[in-house]
Amino acid sequence: MIGDIRETKECQLKDPMDLFHSGQVVKICAPMVRYSKLAFRTLVRKYSCDLCYTPMIVAADFVRSAKARDSEFTTNKGDHPLIVQFAAKEAQVLCDAARIICPFADGIDLNCGCPQRWAISEGYGACLINKPELVKDMVQHVRSQIDNPKFSISIKIRIHEDLKRTVDLCQKAEAAGVSWITVHGRSIEERHQPVHYDAIKIIKQSMSIPVVANGDIKTLKDAENVHQLTEADGIMVARGLLANPAMFAGYEETPFQCIQDWVDTALEHGTPFTCFHHHLMYMMERITSKQEKKVFNVLSSTSAILDYLNDHYGVG
Repeated sequence: MIGDIRETKECQLKDPMDLFHSGQVVKICAPMVRYSKLAFRTLVRKYSCDLCYTPMIVAADFVRSAKARDSEFTTNKGDHPLIVQFAAKEAQVLCDAARIICPFADGIDLNCGCPQRWAISEGYGACLINKPELVKDMVQHVRSQIDNPKFSISIKIRIHEDLKRTVDLCQKAEAAGVSWITVHGRSIEERHQPVHYDAIKIIKQSMSIPVVANGDIKTLKDAENVHQLTEADGIMVARGLLANPAMFAGYEETPFQCIQDWVDTALEHGTPFTCFHHHLMYMMERITSKQEKKVFNVLSSTSAILDYLNDHYGVG
């Protein structure tokens, strides 16, 4: 990581807010555990993704442990604009993490949306939507302690059953100086139920800062529809980009060139085998038969994957 960080110091950090002032819908790669790492961010940036998030990092571990910093965060000078997402429950810990990351990223995001049991039991993630004063305090602390006015602080939330509570949370965060808010249009309990895009629209109409819509956006057409339904300033995509990293560039399914680009990028970055393989399984889901999946999904070495891609698709 240190080599990467030194390299980053030579590049100009970007102001993510410039994207929201461009007049275009901002196309965003979501924070994804294990997946939204440097190699994948490099790939989606080649295909019209405007802004990328790291996977969620526990701020306390990041501050306490150099080993955690080295394993959880890598970047390079092409990896901008970049938002580092943190799980935190104490204002000063979040500030300390923000101070460490500030020279190498363009902003931080406070995770207030992760519904996993472990996160909620630790006081992280979606339980924070029920603690608006704590969220406000964390945002204010970061705002007051980070000198760079272009360094963004955003939050990613889920919605309450009573939407008035969500609007109240968002307005408190806005008053505290939050740069933008990403809304996943489901409650903590909801998993696969339809996304409440109408709720995102109500939140958007209640705010004067940018709002990003998130949830069940699998194609560029979906992204356009969600923008129409919500009037959101940005669209954040997770699984849709895993299945088709070229989605934002207008491709209906993953083009072979994108698969080739992933192979090249992943090998260049030393991506671990399991991650390399899983990304390819996602990308090829829509373009391979059941029989092909049975063979491809059990391949157990990089060389076997490269041989398979070369033999079947001329890729690799």
